[in-house]
Amino acid sequence: MSEDPAVYQVIPGTATVGFDAERVRRDFPILHQQVNGHPLVYLDNAATTQKPESVIQAMVDYYRRDNANVHRGAHALSDRATGAFEGARRKVANFLNAPDARQILWTRGTSEAINLVAASWGRSQLQPGDRILVSAMEHHSNIVPWQMVAAERGATVEAIPVDTTGTLDLQALQGMLDARVRMVAVGHVSNALGTINPVAEIARMAHAAGALVFVDGAQAIAHWPVDVQALDCDFYSFSAHKLFGPTGIGVLYGRRTVLEAMPPYQGGGEMIESVSFAGTTYNQLPYKFEAGTPDIAGAVGLGAAIDYVNSLDREGAARHEEALLVYAQKKAQAVSGLTLVGTAHHKTGVMSFNLDGVHPADLGTLLDQQGVAVRTGNHCAQPIMDQYRIPGTVRASFSFYNTFDDVDRLFAALEKARQFLQ
Repeated sequence: MSEDPAVYQVIPGTATVGFDAERVRRDFPILHQQVNGHPLVYLDNAATTQKPESVIQAMVDYYRRDNANVHRGAHALSDRATGAFEGARRKVANFLNAPDARQILWTRGTSEAINLVAASWGRSQLQPGDRILVSAMEHHSNIVPWQMVAAERGATVEAIPVDTTGTLDLQALQGMLDARVRMVAVGHVSNALGTINPVAEIARMAHAAGALVFVDGAQAIAHWPVDVQALDCDFYSFSAHKLFGPTGIGVLYGRRTVLEAMPPYQGGGEMIESVSFAGTTYNQLPYKFEAGTPDIAGAVGLGAAIDYVNSLDREGAARHEEALLVYAQKKAQAVSGLTLVGTAHHKTGVMSFNLDGVHPADLGTLLDQQGVAVRTGNHCAQPIMDQYRIPGTVRASFSFYNTFDDVDRLFAALEKARQFLQ
């Protein structure tokens, strides 16, 4: 599958043929509750996705049956834990179409993955005058680590322009690329706008100029299959909790030759081959970058989440999500005083908006009182909010377990909020 999902033709307000969201919802126990006296409408999936029962149960089963440290234990529990832990790594490698499971590193999430590369690769490779290009729509986690290492090494971090629709300016990027650019860091999908960036094309342009490419995949991983070989990126990262898995664990995929040349990020535990006061030698990939006892239960949970996602009709799920977004945006255009923020042609899963005269935080509170969960604020993407000259937005973000009734409930709650504020 290509890096961008197809733009599906849908009939707003109708069930998506071949995908039964109501059936899928039954797998997610948290969705079946009342909030403030109303059935929950969960539209904060860009912040974190909910967990199916199979993921919850896999983690419970690990702690009840297999809890032990991995790799070094000489007993059955450790053997079972190690098998599940490394089995989850292989599942991730297959899920991303990585050439080798040794290219899959466990992290605490996308943020730590970016910090790892910025600290390890950046400190060993950047020289004064080098440049790092970062898109203007990035999450703070894909800006600040580069700024930190750039300040330390005498390099600079520069923003790739984004137009008024929220689309990355590839022509401007082409003009910025030169021999001093060492890294291009972009999100696969903008968490604030929903824009899908053409990362394969960006990688082609960056590699032609001799630069590496880091892709923050946190917002893309749950929406369609990701093929890191087809994208030809040097690094790809995501967080498990964006993929219906647990918080506190994530993944960094790296090109093997680049990872092997990078020094360790932290010291201790599994990343060591041998230690003496005369010197220390480090372990091979992937363990060179995995200091200390890992989040074993988190890896088990992520493995179960991948099993769950793989059990679904992913094309049908993508069609359903596209239908929800089309339906929601059409309803939004009919609301007087409502402004959509981020109207790129290629989008997925996110509808950010503002209502004239209403602060996003106040609107979010009024929606929550009616059981509708959204996110408000700058979404850790302050530079793009500054570009739009707004303090933030209300963000409704969709997953395959959302329904057209959820969208209708959102707009009914918006109307009640408008009446309250008048």
